[in-house]
Amino acid sequence: MKVRPAAVAGMFYPGEQGALRAMIDQMLGSARAQASMTAGLEAVIVPHAGYIYSGSTAALSYVLLEQLVDKIKHVVIVGPTHRVGIRGIALPDADAMATPLGEVPLWAEGVRLALAQPLVVTSEAVHAEEHSIEVQLPFIQTVLPDADVLPLAAGWVEPQAVTTILQAVWSPDTMIVISSDLSHYHPYHEAQAIDQATVAQILALDPAINHDQACGATGVDAVILAAQDRGLAPHLLGMCNSGDTAGDKSRVVGYAAVGFTAESSM
Repeated sequence: MKVRPAAVAGMFYPGEQGALRAMIDQMLGSARAQASMTAGLEAVIVPHAGYIYSGSTAALSYVLLEQLVDKIKHVVIVGPTHRVGIRGIALPDADAMATPLGEVPLWAEGVRLALAQPLVVTSEAVHAEEHSIEVQLPFIQTVLPDADVLPLAAGWVEPQAVTTILQAVWSPDTMIVISSDLSHYHPYHEAQAIDQATVAQILALDPAINHDQACGATGVDAVILAAQDRGLAPHLLGMCNSGDTAGDKSRVVGYAAVGFTAESSM
C-alpha cells in the first residue's frame, strides 16, 4: 500500500500524536457549546490555516460531522493547490494519507468515479507538500474515525468541472468538505468588510467568488453550484480572522465555517 506521508505536521498542527489529539479535543469541546444545526447536513466549508489561527473555526463544522458518525462513510475533500499548479484536478498517487493519528484510506470507488471525469489526474507532486487537504485529515480521523477520503486538489479549472465530480460521487453516506480560507493580508477591519461580503455571497448561493476573496474559490463556487442543483440551504456557522486568534491585526487572513443542508430538513 502506498501512503502519502504527512507534510505539514509540526508546522500547521502538532506533530506529536498526544499533543494533536489534545488540541483537537479542546477545539471540538469549545465548538460543541455552539453547535446546533445538524439535520440534513450534506456539505461544509472549512478553513485550512494553521490550527492556532483557524482550527477553532474549522471545529464549528467538524462538530456537526461528529454527530453523523453512524451515517458518513466517505468524505470528499476539495482544496486549492498552493505549491504545484495544475490545469486540472489532482488525486494523490497513494492508497492512503498519513497524519500523526494514523493513516486514512482513500475511497477506492470514489477514486474510480473521479478519474472517469474530465480533467482529473493522479499527481504525487501536486499533493506532496499541499496543506489544504492534509490539515482536514486529523479532524476527520477524530470525528469520523471509520471514514475514507477522496482528496481532490483543484487547480486552474472552472468550478463546474469540480461540481461535476461532486455530483458523480455524492450519496447519502458521503460528506463534502470544501477547504478554503477567505481574504489574505488586509488590515483587520478591511478584511472584516471583505469577508462579510464574501460570506453574504455564499449565503445567497452566488457562485462568483474569486481568488482574491477566497483561496479555495473554485471549490466554494463548485459547492454553491451543487447546492443550487440539489436544493441545499447554506448556514453560517462562524467566522473570524487571524487577528482574532493568534495573529497581527495589521495583516490578517479570514476564515469561515459554513454548512449546507437539505432545505426539506429545515
